[in-house]
Amino acid sequence: MDTRQEIREFLTSRRARITPDQAGLAVYGSRRVPGLRREEVAVLAGVSAPYYTRLERGDMNGVSESVLAALARALQLDDAERAHLFDLARAAHPTPTRPRRRQAKQRVRPEIQWTLDAITGAAAFVSNERLDILAANQLGHALYSELYAAPTRPVNTARFVFLDPRAEESYGDWEGVATETVAILRSAAGRDPYNRDLSDLVGELATQSEAFRTRWAAHNVRFHNTGVKQFHHPDVGDLTLSYNRLDLAADPGLTIFTYTAEPGSRSEEALNLLGSWAATVDPAESPSAADPS
Repeated sequence: MDTRQEIREFLTSRRARITPDQAGLAVYGSRRVPGLRREEVAVLAGVSAPYYTRLERGDMNGVSESVLAALARALQLDDAERAHLFDLARAAHPTPTRPRRRQAKQRVRPEIQWTLDAITGAAAFVSNERLDILAANQLGHALYSELYAAPTRPVNTARFVFLDPRAEESYGDWEGVATETVAILRSAAGRDPYNRDLSDLVGELATQSEAFRTRWAAHNVRFHNTGVKQFHHPDVGDLTLSYNRLDLAADPGLTIFTYTAEPGSRSEEALNLLGSWAATVDPAESPSAADPS
């Protein structure tokens, strides 16, 4: 990915979404675009117009953290967008030639699998920044039985969301999940723009999915720490589950996610039923997994 182009398109898209009224600026005369002008962003950030123009063109050589922070305030960036701006600025600093690289194959230590298996009453799995699922507990396999039905390994949630026709029925809010998925990958790409495996995944999805391309062009980013997701499971029906992220300090880039249901809810009943089913039936032998059509 071209870091200068990423910076240019990210800043342009953030500037375009803020009206002068939202920024507390007076408006005089007609405007060709609804968003802020470059000169207005420069004033709000406390820098000269030519300097901001240079930044928006992707040239962040020598930019200070204080200027980046002022720019984040001027553009009203949220925490994820602010982090993304700083990531892009770090990636843009001149360094010796940095070829796109493939990561060594990520492996899940046995102790982590033991931890997953010790989690009961919740679906748990290990994911990387590419959204590959590298390990799961029994309930995690059962919850994602539709993903595991596909032959490709490792299982990848982004590929499932955009390339598998079953995905729209697997999520109660596919549109929201699709938008969130792209924003997560955008954030990851900003942190590690030279990751060839991630770039290859983005290229594959962009080539094969218009829904992905449209969302990728929006340059939205987000943290993937906690939230609520709605599932439609072929064996137990609808579930509303809360997820939480647990980073593995000893395994950079790997994260445990847990999915739990509100106590006493219909979703808890369904999750318990799924757990009982998973304890007696291999998810790969489920009717839904056996027939991927």
